[in-house]
Amino acid sequence: MANISRGSKTAGLMAYLEGPGKANEHTDPHLVAGHRSVVDPSDVGQRLDRQWALSLAHQIDVPRRSFGTKVMWANTEKVNARVTEGATKLEAKSAEKFDAHVWHCSLSLKADEGELSDEKWAAIATDFMKEMGFDDQSDPRHSARWVAVRHGLSAAGNDHIHIAASLVREDGTKVSTYRDQNRSQQACNILEHRYGLVVLTSREEDKGTRGVKPGELEKAKREGLAEPVRVSLERTVRAVATASKTEAEFVRRLRGSGLLVRPRYDKGSVDAGVVGYSVAATPTKAERAAGTKPVWFGGGRLAKDLTLPRLRDEWDQSADARAAADGEWNASRRGAAVTVTNGRERARIDPELVARAAQDIEKWNKYLSSIPVDDHAQWARAAGRTSGVFAAWSSRVETTPGPLAAASRALAHAAQVPAHQRTPRVDKRMSGGGAALILMQAHVQSSGASQVLLLRQLMRTMDAIADARRAAGDLARADELVALRSSELASLHTDMAVRFPADGSRLAGSSTETTVEQTRVEQTRDAGESRVQVKRAGAEGAPSDKGEMRPAAATWTERALDPDVAAALRVSRLSSGSVDQARSATRKNEVPALDRDLTEEELQVQRTAAITTNGVKEQWEQKPTAREVEASSGPSDVRGREGRGQER
Repeated sequence: MANISRGSKTAGLMAYLEGPGKANEHTDPHLVAGHRSVVDPSDVGQRLDRQWALSLAHQIDVPRRSFGTKVMWANTEKVNARVTEGATKLEAKSAEKFDAHVWHCSLSLKADEGELSDEKWAAIATDFMKEMGFDDQSDPRHSARWVAVRHGLSAAGNDHIHIAASLVREDGTKVSTYRDQNRSQQACNILEHRYGLVVLTSREEDKGTRGVKPGELEKAKREGLAEPVRVSLERTVRAVATASKTEAEFVRRLRGSGLLVRPRYDKGSVDAGVVGYSVAATPTKAERAAGTKPVWFGGGRLAKDLTLPRLRDEWDQSADARAAADGEWNASRRGAAVTVTNGRERARIDPELVARAAQDIEKWNKYLSSIPVDDHAQWARAAGRTSGVFAAWSSRVETTPGPLAAASRALAHAAQVPAHQRTPRVDKRMSGGGAALILMQAHVQSSGASQVLLLRQLMRTMDAIADARRAAGDLARADELVALRSSELASLHTDMAVRFPADGSRLAGSSTETTVEQTRVEQTRDAGESRVQVKRAGAEGAPSDKGEMRPAAATWTERALDPDVAAALRVSRLSSGSVDQARSATRKNEVPALDRDLTEEELQVQRTAAITTNGVKEQWEQKPTAREVEASSGPSDVRGREGRGQER
């Protein structure tokens, strides 16, 4: 990986590279390569000291001082921020320009890739500077001076080198840094193949979430945060985007989540329309007192699929919807209150509708089985939407990032497509947005059964997406999903199942030894469709084929029920409803024929699920109607209205 920065003090950079480092990780600073005018072959491998480091800095700077060449540079993001605030492009560039004749780039390997020899690092550094146009013997242009320093593993255990270079060539001309970030990634890909290193598939295919920089990790550690701010912002934006049905709702949800939001207008003009956005964490009291400014991240810096154009593919783009969005963007720019105070994001949702979210994900899984395995764009979209559901759930129940946040992150990795591709817009396709809406707005005191069922359905979704990634040849992403699903999520599923056993008490510590029946679900796929077989196992807590422990269930006759639904109904009782309601439902012939052989207790549980999810009992003043909840999943999620389309 290449990480580039710019500055104006060559001596300061070289002193840092020779020094102890921020975490005393610079254990053996020494030269591995450099420009022929600066580094003699006998210098390679020699340990740097302060005097020599400063001498090297002086030699690197000779052409710039001799010709008096000035290299000015402006940070694009800061320029865009000023334009958003009302400055013209010229004014913004002029205000943000600074002397930046020093080019600094670190090249690092993954920690698990081990260490390279000094000789191999020297060859890599030399080839890298050739690829970047600094020092190419076959190029008629003059070269620029540089050195490569190696000083030990990073604090995270990564083998790496640092390259310090001048942006002024030997003849006083400037080195072009146009798109140097992108070009450095292309150069790294070439070197990975050339030197037999691990090839980063996401970079080779031009897809992937943005990497977290060492500075971000250090800042998070310094401030006592569980993760860098950018990671938490990405998860929040993803959850909000998935739960929102319109762009205006997206803006209101972002602001309601406590984030700072500002639009980016085309050509810097408010009248030209919004073409992007940035978000930032709200500064703490201490940060405000210290005058610390918010750090803004554009949607594209969070992840490629979180840019505004891509998000708009999922939302209503009618004239009314666009006008409403413009109103909310303008309000956020001015810091004014939202323009709509009774949107969907304000509705309070019955916690038992988490069972409805599980049903939505079950339908979502059936929808996924219809996607051709070679439709990579649609599978990437499915991963992104599922990531949003996990993100929404994590935002409500995890005070610190846990298994749900990790699942969201892994699925976000699988959601990326090459930057030049766009997921085609398909009318009446499912979105999973209804599940995200419920999870974000329902009170978390939902029943154990509904949560266990929801998690199980989402684990099945991850299985399907992992299979799709494997079929596409993306083994790294497939392995990441499988590892997370079979470890952290399986462990969470087991814990939830133990907390909500069939008899309503914890299994641990029980003094009564009983024999129960354990369901084991084996999933096999044939021609892209899942075939679920239910088997019996004699002992309580027997492991499944995938390694996770399933909860004990009461003895029951195998029927044509969805196995996961049947298992979850026996893992935990839902909290409301009554036997009378179940009997009444039976008298009205509303129980499906395949369920008639259920016991009275099982009828109560199953009927309660239907009662709570269809919104019969009004528990909240602002609870949305059944139609509103169904509509939240998009046009394709709306159920048939026969027997259900009227509010009861």
